[in-house]
Amino acid sequence: MAGVGGLLVEGSRRIGEAQGMGAGSGGRGEKGDTDPVKLSRLAAAGGVAGPVLFTVAWVAGTLRQAGHSAAEVQLSGLAAEDARNPQIMMAGFVLLGAGTVVFGAGLGRVAAPRSAGPWLVLLAGVASVAAGLFRRDHMLLAGPGFAGESWHNQVHDVVSGAAYGAMLAAPLVLARRWRDDPDWAPVSRPVQILALASALALVVFASGIAGPYNGVVQRIAVTLPLTAEILIAGRMLTLPVTGSAAGPGVTPGQEAPVNQGG
Repeated sequence: MAGVGGLLVEGSRRIGEAQGMGAGSGGRGEKGDTDPVKLSRLAAAGGVAGPVLFTVAWVAGTLRQAGHSAAEVQLSGLAAEDARNPQIMMAGFVLLGAGTVVFGAGLGRVAAPRSAGPWLVLLAGVASVAAGLFRRDHMLLAGPGFAGESWHNQVHDVVSGAAYGAMLAAPLVLARRWRDDPDWAPVSRPVQILALASALALVVFASGIAGPYNGVVQRIAVTLPLTAEILIAGRMLTLPVTGSAAGPGVTPGQEAPVNQGG
């Protein structure tokens, strides 16, 4: 767990540094524009690569489970101890988490100071890494010989819930913050719709009313907020580092006001 906690500490430090650069110098680092540009591009790349690699992992992992359909096996089950080639899905969780942590750290440049959005993204990333490291015991939820749950299965359930919650909350918080920002308004509404649709899908998934198609519902519920992450990352790539990178209401080339209140 120390390694997972280290990711959160490092991500928090980067958010603080990025917000400091945006507030104090209009999004420019001490060495000029090159470093902020690289940070923004790296963060956006993480926001795209993580979700894409995770999706590739669950598709590949699903295809490797001979005799079991996507509707039958949930995503966490693909990384379980009795799954076939569980390393594929374990890597998917870890790569998603790592990319999302990098994305969350860079997102601090475009979110308002003290915004909960980047922190929620970081939480989702760290929880995703933990979900890959602490696996479920069995691929299926029920079966012969299943007697109780191991401690790592219980940890997996907790961190998976945290990842779900953070993945849903982060787009909603950011969409609300950006709805009046001319640079971010174009993605604000789509991101909000994706998050709400995912929440609805999760309700269906948790209720079990989808029956034998619950695994498919889960994949839809997870893919929607990951699509929102990709949309936000794509927007980061199209905006200049100055301007919205320094905070809402700051146009390119205009410095963000320095907070004098300490």
